[in-house]
Amino acid sequence: MGFFSIFSKEKKKTLDKGLEKTKEGVWGRLKRAIVGRKSIDDDFLDQLEEIFITSDVGAETTLRIIERIQERASRDKYVDMNELNEMLVEEISELLAENDNGVNTNGEFRVPQGKKPYVIMVVGVNGVGKTTTIGKLAYGYKQAGYKVMLGAADTFRAAAVEQLDEWGRRAGVPVVKQQLGSDAAAVAFDTLQSAVANDIDVVIIDTAGRLHNKKGLMDELSKIKRVMEKVVPGAPQEVLLVLDGSTGQNAFEQARQFSAATQVTDLAITKLDGTARGGVVIGISDQFKIPVKYIGLGEGIGDLQVFDKREFVESLFANR
Repeated sequence: MGFFSIFSKEKKKTLDKGLEKTKEGVWGRLKRAIVGRKSIDDDFLDQLEEIFITSDVGAETTLRIIERIQERASRDKYVDMNELNEMLVEEISELLAENDNGVNTNGEFRVPQGKKPYVIMVVGVNGVGKTTTIGKLAYGYKQAGYKVMLGAADTFRAAAVEQLDEWGRRAGVPVVKQQLGSDAAAVAFDTLQSAVANDIDVVIIDTAGRLHNKKGLMDELSKIKRVMEKVVPGAPQEVLLVLDGSTGQNAFEQARQFSAATQVTDLAITKLDGTARGGVVIGISDQFKIPVKYIGLGEGIGDLQVFDKREFVESLFANR
């Protein structure tokens, strides 16, 4: 067995374990709903709708899934639980695929060719695991063979800079920082200058974790973008919004506010291992048409995964 086969199995094991609480709720309720049935009827669809909504898939996305299942059931004769699982996996995977927008979902930390340095600006409110996600991103990209640098542009909290510094040490990557209260855009500018000078492949910029009013947030993030573009044209290539999956509908509201304030390109959904609300991954991606790129499945430095929609859905509905 080769190294990558071992790695793939370990990754799947981490995914299955991280989704245990969500799977227990979804699988158990599906099993009870389908007992004794030989076809998908209106009563079952009503129960399926309730299962998805209470798993924080969201009402709009749930209705889209129900419509797909209803249409599929009218074409394909339904027989047992295994066939229902396969039907759900296929339909939900296709739903997620509609929101890919070209994002890399092959499960590997990889950046596009010709984008050097590749700049990721990370946004999100305090407490969602933003700085932790940055540290894990740095580790993932470094393990993939890239030279990585972090920029501590959340200059409003001493704890944020200290935490990022610690994650940089753990991941083995340099961190550019300034004094508390410094201009965030200046930190981003210095980080990119240093990255260019040191032939860095991936730059990850932390930003303040305050949920401002929309105008204040937009002005601050726009300023950071403008100064970065002076050093690296087109930067940032990725604006990553970090959301706490355990907060359910609150994560939807944060996604709504941040996507209105700045051009979010990708999502990272954290803390999925501690919640039964893993359906939020499906709902947020579908509702906002922003692809999920990373999912957090534990506290370890290697527990952030590049999102693979098929693997995720298969794990969620695995018959075990």
